[in-house]
Amino acid sequence: MASTPVQYFNRYTQQLETEQIYGERWLRWAYESGLGRATTAVLLKRWFFSWYYGHRMNRKYSGNKVLPFVVDYDLDADEFGKQAWEYKTFNEFFARALKPAARPIAAGDDVAVLPADGRHLAFADVDAAEGFYVKGSKFTLAELFGSAELAAPFAGGTMVISRLCPVDYHRFHFPVAGTPDHTTLIKGALYSVNPIALRRNVKYLVQNKRMRTLLDSERFGQVAMFEVGATCVGTIRQLYVPDRVNAKGEEKGLFKFGGSCVITVFQAGRIELAEDLKTQGAQQREVYARMGDVLGRATTG
Repeated sequence: MASTPVQYFNRYTQQLETEQIYGERWLRWAYESGLGRATTAVLLKRWFFSWYYGHRMNRKYSGNKVLPFVVDYDLDADEFGKQAWEYKTFNEFFARALKPAARPIAAGDDVAVLPADGRHLAFADVDAAEGFYVKGSKFTLAELFGSAELAAPFAGGTMVISRLCPVDYHRFHFPVAGTPDHTTLIKGALYSVNPIALRRNVKYLVQNKRMRTLLDSERFGQVAMFEVGATCVGTIRQLYVPDRVNAKGEEKGLFKFGGSCVITVFQAGRIELAEDLKTQGAQQREVYARMGDVLGRATTG
């Protein structure tokens, strides 16, 4: 049976594009074959596998991978905070900062921005969504939050799943201005969050290790952010200062090596999604866009 390609809508080209997946053969084996799924269940989802791979990416010899990676995936080196050859390890390159001008933040107090570079799947009403990535497959907000009590104020709210690939900029930022609490770690496994894996079981998103932050915003009410770990992404670093106002677009943290995702949840009736996110999301299709671009506008306040 032919493999189904992973396609998304590119906000900048206004075209449907097919994703160039890092490690695609390995991913398809791990999640589309019987032996691969068994290996994933026994080994690949475990923390020590991701720790071992991350350790390799911290070794000095891993720096030799940087320039070929930049060339193979046609990355814009002019955005990097320093020259590609200056990164001593692959993990240092992977978690790189960008030049400040590389990601302008959309203006307006009533404008929420995308928290990360990546492919974004939006649900205007998360409770009404028929399925995530595959028909009939979904998870509850209580499962995502790890608490029915904390999830309750977000019933019927708007959710955006921002999926980062290994080729993407891997720092994440606040989508709105507000005061965040201290991050809570929710322990879990480390499955892949690529659609190849999520088509098998979207609940990987709520079974994986993740970090939960609640943000109080004057214009958008309470906003929840989740940074979700994945295979080879056991390390999520929070860099923000809690219990003080953080500006929209201010850096929140970073992922170490691998692909992962950020999930942003707004309360019902507080945001109107950008048109492409709304239209493509209704078709279960992701939109490629960069951090700082428009996610939506406040409807109240």
